[in-house]
Order: sequence, then C-alpha cells, then structure tokens
Amino acid sequence: MGDTEKDLVYSESIKAGKRIYYFDVKQSRNGDRYIAITESKKINEGTMENPRFVFEKHKLFLYKEDYEKFVDALMKTLDVAKGNAPAVAPAEEAASVVAPAAEETVAVAAEATEEPAEKKSFLDKVKDIF
Repeated sequence: MGDTEKDLVYSESIKAGKRIYYFDVKQSRNGDRYIAITESKKINEGTMENPRFVFEKHKLFLYKEDYEKFVDALMKTLDVAKGNAPAVAPAEEAASVVAPAAEETVAVAAEATEEPAEKKSFLDKVKDIF
C-alpha cells in the first residue's frame, strides 16, 4: 500500500512554533494498525532577499506490541516534567532502583489524574481505537 491516504485511519496535528507534530494511526497491508508520529520543522535555506523554505521531517513508528510500554513511559515522563512526580535515576540505573511497589504507585497516580471523557487526550483516543 505504501504511504497513501488508504493507509490512514486517524490523524491529528499540533502546531508548535516552527514545528508541526502529526499523530497518525495507519493500517498495514495485513490489517495491523500502528502509530506514526512525525515532527515537521520549517527551515529557511535561502536568504532574506530570496527565502527558500524546506521542511525537515523525523518519523517515529510505534507498533501494537509496544503501545502499553510507550504510554506508561510517556505518562511517567510527563508527571516528572509537570512536577507531579520526583525525578528518578538515569535510565541504566532506573531498572534496579525502581521497585515494583513504586511502579504501582505511579500507575495509580496516573489513573487519578485522567481527564473526563469529553476531554480525551490523543493517547486516550488511540487506546479507544485499539
């Protein structure tokens, strides 16, 4: 099928300054759905007198077997970034430092901060599709 509109199941975009983030749910030839996250950055390669804009794109593909791990890691990262959870040791040490009980506490905290159904986040919408 390739990268065509037929593959696209759902799409949402976010404008952030000179960047646009695209969150797409696509379907492979065998019917499996996956997420493609694209960052598109507008860059001026020309001069002030003769501007020439190009878009630099970076893609990330997320497959169904990794959805839960990805969402869990993203939610934990957002909690730390928002100041709702303490920062942990660097990644290589985190596995040995974080006890299972601490992981359960983070999961409970994440559930308690969910928004009402009418204000679902993109990740919640994607979870509903699958």
